Amino acid sequence: MKTRWIILSILGLMLIATGLCVFGEALIKKINKENYFWLGTLSLVIFNSGICIFGQSIIVKMKSKT
Repeated sequence: MKTRWIILSILGLMLIATGLCVFGEALIKKINKENYFWLGTLSLVIFNSGICIFGQSIIVKMKSKT
């Protein structure tokens, strides 16, 4: 259980950070008046996936305490 919690929490945090980095790239494209829609959409998908996986790690951690 502890291994699963560690893997999920690290993966979730990495996806959150990656989503924010991709969002920054989309923002730069928007400022430069380039096409940013798909990059921005990808950043939201990655960021929200990270939030979901990190939330799952919290659930796993709470279940392991009981």
